[in-house]
Amino acid sequence: MGWKESLGLASEEKVRYAIVGVGDIAQEDMMPGVEHTGNSKLTALISSDPIKAAELGDRYDVEATFTYEEFDRALQSGTFDAIYLATPNWRHAEFIVPALKAGIHVLTEKPIEISTEKCREILEAEKASSAKLMVAYRLHFEPATLDTIDKVRSGELGRVHLFASTFAQVVDPDNHRAHAGDLAGPVLDMGPYPVNAARYIFGDEPIEVVSAAGSKHPESGFDQDFADTVAVTLRFPGERLAQFNVSYFGNPSSSFIAIGDKGSVQLEPAYMFGKSLEQTTTLGEDKSKKSFKNTDHFGGEMKYFSDCILNGLSPEPDGEEGFADVRVLEGILQALETGKPVTLEPFTRSKRIDTTSQKITLGAVSTPELVNASNPAKGVDKQPKN
Repeated sequence: MGWKESLGLASEEKVRYAIVGVGDIAQEDMMPGVEHTGNSKLTALISSDPIKAAELGDRYDVEATFTYEEFDRALQSGTFDAIYLATPNWRHAEFIVPALKAGIHVLTEKPIEISTEKCREILEAEKASSAKLMVAYRLHFEPATLDTIDKVRSGELGRVHLFASTFAQVVDPDNHRAHAGDLAGPVLDMGPYPVNAARYIFGDEPIEVVSAAGSKHPESGFDQDFADTVAVTLRFPGERLAQFNVSYFGNPSSSFIAIGDKGSVQLEPAYMFGKSLEQTTTLGEDKSKKSFKNTDHFGGEMKYFSDCILNGLSPEPDGEEGFADVRVLEGILQALETGKPVTLEPFTRSKRIDTTSQKITLGAVSTPELVNASNPAKGVDKQPKN
């Protein structure tokens, strides 16, 4: 019996997707992964570049293409059931809200938006809609990440009270991310990864941005209107601290370590994809290592979301999960601006990761040739993206 039959699904039943925003992340990673989900199908493309959309439409045998200005018409076209949203961060609400109002399911890249005000607008639309909303936290389905969470939850590390992480890449100065200030700087673009990781490691919400310090490097070639490298300290309840660094001007690095009074666990790479992952566990002086195969993160999260749609289930990384990170990122930007600590408003997450039901192990896919798009990383073939 196949996995669809075991879930009570008709083997031919698939969710039809439109991809909104066909830049590097959609072309390199999501579009190649749709077919082997088994429960999803690409039927429409929505782009600011009609020529690019037409060429990609031919490549993937897509039924329809639309421009951004035609989005309302696209929602009424009957050509898709859900959208995968990969526009710039500050253009999420403008597509999420009307899609949810039209009863179209939404899988959106993170961060869900750039402010808590915009997040609340989205959450209200989610609450009023019959459609589902999921934020694309691909690591919530990745085997090494889930195994690491299990180690922390098991108690074998003792009381985990310290989290530390570094996430860096060298961004091409010509990429749009380098010309949008804080809207696309490392805090909002890369910050969701360590913030989310600290939250799922501690299973709790931070109560204070203790400090945030940034630096600007003229030799980076960036517009000097945002900090290209940022160091952050967060305080969690119970005297727990999370510290992390994010950078647009650092040799590629991606790792975190969670430390308790009996042991520690380190994951590297923690946020990148396209490589196998190494987990190092230390208990006292005894050290052990475990390797995990690279999987298709993007096809995996779409498969999970389509399962939720087809079975009437609520996805775990929902709008509330997106809001939980943005409230912290907003506080970090405020601390950067003022140089002072920022107390975060009380917040309780109503749902956490289910490490058993959310594990997806689809095989990795190869990267196709891009059409009128480029990877944001400078001189590196494969780098982390939202």
